Amino acid sequence: MTTPQQATPADGDAAFSALPSLPGERIWGFWSFTSVNVGLAIATWSFLTGGTVALFAGARTAIATGVIGGLIAVVLVSLASCIPSAKYGVEQFTGLRSVFGANGVRALVLVLFPLVAAGWNAILAVMCGRAMVNVINAVAGTGFDPNGGLVITMALLAIVAAWVVLVKGPVSIEWVNKIVAPLLAVMSVAMLALILVQHPWSELAAAPPLQPFGDPGLDWMIAIELGLGTGFSWWTIMGNLARLTTTQRVAFWPNLIGLFLASLVASLAGTFAALVLGNADPTVWMVPLGGALLGVLALLFVGFANLTSMVGQTYSGSLALLRVGGRPARRLPWPVLAALLFLPAAVVVFWPGALYDNYFKFIAWISLVLAPLCGVHFVDFFLLRRRTLCVRGLYEPDGVSRYSYWRGVNPFALVAVGAGALTYYLLLNPLTYESSSLFRWTSASVPAFLVAGVLHYAFTRLVVVPAGKGGYR
Repeated sequence: MTTPQQATPADGDAAFSALPSLPGERIWGFWSFTSVNVGLAIATWSFLTGGTVALFAGARTAIATGVIGGLIAVVLVSLASCIPSAKYGVEQFTGLRSVFGANGVRALVLVLFPLVAAGWNAILAVMCGRAMVNVINAVAGTGFDPNGGLVITMALLAIVAAWVVLVKGPVSIEWVNKIVAPLLAVMSVAMLALILVQHPWSELAAAPPLQPFGDPGLDWMIAIELGLGTGFSWWTIMGNLARLTTTQRVAFWPNLIGLFLASLVASLAGTFAALVLGNADPTVWMVPLGGALLGVLALLFVGFANLTSMVGQTYSGSLALLRVGGRPARRLPWPVLAALLFLPAAVVVFWPGALYDNYFKFIAWISLVLAPLCGVHFVDFFLLRRRTLCVRGLYEPDGVSRYSYWRGVNPFALVAVGAGALTYYLLLNPLTYESSSLFRWTSASVPAFLVAGVLHYAFTRLVVVPAGKGGYR
């Protein structure tokens, strides 16, 4: 049976293998990785994030909270996930074996990735579907339902299109982003210019939030939390992209240009448009903002750009499943494995409003899990291991590898993640969006990151190292 590596030899073994990428196999320099970052960051989810921020914050608050929340999370994610993968060329979840053990990572991937990928891919596909339906409505004068059958059909077609691109591998991602990224950046700046021309800054600054809680401190922190949650959501995929970069610096700095700065510009465009047009959904306000011609072109282009984000995160997940899924996953042809990864999202889009219309709650659930995971990952690599891993140990079997822990599981790292998640839940309930009195001063993601990281450090020093586990000595 053909393996994923054999299915697409033109992309090189490193693109599809869980083995470390060699220097000659790394395809992304600074500008290439920057274009990938920008293409990923300015998907419609950035506009949707901005529109969601407008529910709670005005224009001035949106700028400040976007800078604070986005910068903190992107820096932490870039350090925790990109630096180890770029330094050693290892697939991110293979590297995490040093933290959780092989079986711990296997459980993490098999539970976490399908849920996260299904959610993000479904949101992006539904956005693409709504964009296409709004194009039809604008051109043909129809009135198709934003949650109707045509939106579902278009979302499914978007998933199929993303699968076609993914089958070609990361080289296709780079090729698409070389076209998409600069055009997306131009479009975002043009949208901001259109808004400022039609609505002067004094009008924008005076526009009230759409659905605030009424407590300025709480609304401020909710806006910051949205920035933090969006930033932490990149943790699942960036390491597997960074392993194909030429240096650690190349793996780090493009994230600040793409995941932070470009995403912030698109998010602010979404916030300003939502404030002046009274709707948080970017697929609704593009035609009123740009007129029939420009609005339709923007909708078409944004719908296409969503495919790049779907492809990028699903490619990353494929490498994780190749590693933890064992021989059955590695024996699957690459197109079949890629199709299986898109299957959960294809199911979710049959209820298009379930996630899309509750985007802020989805971000909270994502951050509840990923902020503490990022905290444990960061502390383990930078403070406990001092940026040093044994690559051979990451691939040796349990019982032989220094990262075997207890039957392939580091329970103390998992407990630290659980404590961080509980901290988040106590500060901000993702289901009801009710918050504690402390939340307005601390956020939920930052305490979750810190609690998980501190507990992991303490457990490791007090229990794991004295037990001779984990190769920390």
